[in-house]
Amino acid sequence: MPLRASAAILVVLCFLLAGQRAHAAPTLLFDAATGKVLYAEEADRLWYPASLTKIMTAYVVFEAMKKGEISFESELVSTETAAKEPPSKIGLPIGAKISLELGLRSLIIKSANDVAVMLAESVAGSTEIFVSRMNNTAKRIGMTRTNFVNPNGLPVPGQTTTARDLARLTQALMRDFPEHAHYWATPYMRIGKRRLRSHNALLRKFEGADGVKTGFICDSGFNIVASATRGGVRLIAIVLGAYTAQERGVRASALLEHGFETRDWKLFFAPQSIETLPVSTQSGEVVSIRDKVTGWSCGNRAAARARARAQRRQRLRQRKARARKLRQATGSRPAPKRPQALNTGANTPPPPGLAPQ
Repeated sequence: MPLRASAAILVVLCFLLAGQRAHAAPTLLFDAATGKVLYAEEADRLWYPASLTKIMTAYVVFEAMKKGEISFESELVSTETAAKEPPSKIGLPIGAKISLELGLRSLIIKSANDVAVMLAESVAGSTEIFVSRMNNTAKRIGMTRTNFVNPNGLPVPGQTTTARDLARLTQALMRDFPEHAHYWATPYMRIGKRRLRSHNALLRKFEGADGVKTGFICDSGFNIVASATRGGVRLIAIVLGAYTAQERGVRASALLEHGFETRDWKLFFAPQSIETLPVSTQSGEVVSIRDKVTGWSCGNRAAARARARAQRRQRLRQRKARARKLRQATGSRPAPKRPQALNTGANTPPPPGLAPQ
């Protein structure tokens, strides 16, 4: 990569991480093959997983398939409970049926809340029994600070996780079910005539992106577990608590790009792994960031926009102050403005319809 591009990436990363520290959002970047951590911040802070919950939902369904309890041809039924779930959803009427294979695509690509319930009821008979399987699975794979209450991540007290635990889950998913990797890498799907798009914008914009899942509720902000593979190297970035969907994508992209640029020399210094990384906090408190999130459903879009404008003005003032200090240190002066030439009409474009042929 050219030096200018590398410098730009580092500048963006520094800016993003500085902004992240301001609200102490959990972040983790690690090598998928070795589990070596390339960057971490607040990795053990409790957070609302939102739709990242569906990674575990899919994992439990994959396990049930491996045990022969269900198959791709199994039918999922839209029950009254499932049909009542709010968006994101595919919106089937009560009694409608779809195949389990289509249900998995709807869960992973569309992030359908109603389908998460349909899958849970089909696999375990009820969402309560399915959630119990989710929590038992979480304990088995080492997710020590995670608790699930529902299969889709919609707001409910007690549904919490950490960046470290999500890293453990993602590693287990990739290790145990590589045959289903294509679901997480698919940016679009179709149901009938409808074309449904994944919320993971990196799948369409970032070179090598191949997963995994996004999540959002007002209390959690915008979350993502993002993976990308280049030259046989796969990295995973976990970003929790972004204030906007755009910030989530930019921060995850910057972390991954930084990881590909620096991975080799960081691994040379034997970094900590997911398991040996020092615990960042033992706090059992989980804090809502609803008042800072920009989203129509969160009721504070105007305030969030005003905050963003104030932050842009502050950054502009800081850049100007740094530029002044630099000029003072070097004794240089800003270049004088060139006087504007008088407009004699010679360079005025012709009116429409009279352009030269």
